[in-house]
Amino acid sequence: MADAALLSCNAKRESLSMGSLSFQTIDLAQRADLCVEFRRDSYICSFGSDQAFFEGGGVEGYLEWLREGIARHPKGHVHVWNESSIIGQMEMRIRTNDPPTGYVNLFYLVPSARGTRAAGELHQYAIEFMREGGVQLAHLSVSPTNLRAMAYYQKHSWRALGPRPNDTTVHLMEIAIPAKTG
Repeated sequence: MADAALLSCNAKRESLSMGSLSFQTIDLAQRADLCVEFRRDSYICSFGSDQAFFEGGGVEGYLEWLREGIARHPKGHVHVWNESSIIGQMEMRIRTNDPPTGYVNLFYLVPSARGTRAAGELHQYAIEFMREGGVQLAHLSVSPTNLRAMAYYQKHSWRALGPRPNDTTVHLMEIAIPAKTG
């Protein structure tokens, strides 16, 4: 099953440019180590340690989860490119609730790209991904100790809902996805 998912994710590689950045489906065969590096750094930024990453299935569990996510939503699992450099990673999915809802699992930029216009392009990409998937409402979880991220999301119309019911170490946020116009 894992091999089939990997083949299908490679077959579905997609690319989209927005602004000055481009978003390409993660090539897990070539960049698994980079994915792990980015995910671990996201834990350190959020929680001050990557210990929870290793407790939650570790590298192999994460890579299997990512492989399955890429197979289901190739446009939702992308590396963010600035010319020839990867500066970020996004992991998003669409839940098949009624109505469908979106979830952002990872919204990541390398330290040198934080605080730049790149974050806005990632946010716009996320909104477009959700809109294309028929989503009217999207969620994400954020550590309340990550004040910079909390402020960013609130500035971009994400509404804080308080501690996530099944994991009070993070807060749930939501955003209404505007319908396509025209």
